[in-house]
Amino acid sequence: MKLRRGALPVALALLPLLPLLGPARAVEPISLGLAIAGAAASALTGFISYPRVYCYFRECCLQRHDRRAAAGLQESLDRKLFGQHLVNKVIVKAVKGFLNNTDPKKPLALSLHGWTGTGKNFVSKIIAESIYKKGLKSKYVHQFVATLHFPHADSINLYKDQLQSWIRGNVSICPRSLFIFDEMDKMHAGLIDSIKPFLDYYELLNGVSYRKAIFIFLSNAGAEKITEVALDFWRKGRTREDIQLTDMQNALSVSVFNNKNSGFWHSTLIDRNLIDYFVPFLPLEYKHVKMCVRVEIESRGYAVDEDILTRIADEMTYFPRDERIYSDKGCKTVYAKLDYYYDF
Repeated sequence: MKLRRGALPVALALLPLLPLLGPARAVEPISLGLAIAGAAASALTGFISYPRVYCYFRECCLQRHDRRAAAGLQESLDRKLFGQHLVNKVIVKAVKGFLNNTDPKKPLALSLHGWTGTGKNFVSKIIAESIYKKGLKSKYVHQFVATLHFPHADSINLYKDQLQSWIRGNVSICPRSLFIFDEMDKMHAGLIDSIKPFLDYYELLNGVSYRKAIFIFLSNAGAEKITEVALDFWRKGRTREDIQLTDMQNALSVSVFNNKNSGFWHSTLIDRNLIDYFVPFLPLEYKHVKMCVRVEIESRGYAVDEDILTRIADEMTYFPRDERIYSDKGCKTVYAKLDYYYDF
């Protein structure tokens, strides 16, 4: 009889422990080796199969404790997101409440709206990182970009089948799957309605529960309405922090629903109230752009040069033309401008 490869070293390593086991009867060396090797393998298998230990080495579904994930989300938004008090408040309450609910009645559906560079992709990234260590690179986080994954209008029926199959298969593997749909304003109308059953109040669909999944939609649609409200507050001498979600959420959902250039145009997801929150991203002001520049410089390990910081903020373009209040690209081009000024 032969020992399996690797068994003998394990057996020899455990030999010093034999005196602790008490008096032993004489046994054949090979039998002893097999017994020790078997015990060691069994112990190792049990150790690795213990969920928390296994998930230390391998990524697991529901990897982070939900309460810890919610706390991490709050901390990250407080430290990294600027000028978006509504986003901070709504996202934290919505995601925290959902993660801490052991029996949700439907998946969480968030629709993030605002101009380019205001933080929509950034926030979806923070949400992903708060739930899974690998963030957007996690195998349980799935991103779709309208112009990349659904480019052809004449293939909508094919896209619908593929999308349903992809969601069904991944939620079957991991109930806490996260799906992010970018460029909703460029998605073909009617396509997103194919996922309506997965967002509805069903306990099971063909044996699969979707209630713990999270769906995030990103769109520029509705940005005009958000700016309209923000400008109205500014012209009346009120601060942006005075703006409440109730000041724009209903108008925002109606604007998106009736926008023919939006993937949500006359969508059943809105009509059936399956989107839990329409989250407005306010246009960023000059002071917020400077905050973005400062944090990016510090993240690269360089001392902040106030002159360069101001110069970069001054080079951004702002609107409306007369007041020049809001950056028309938010903080999106800050990183490229830093590369120009700093010899990284």
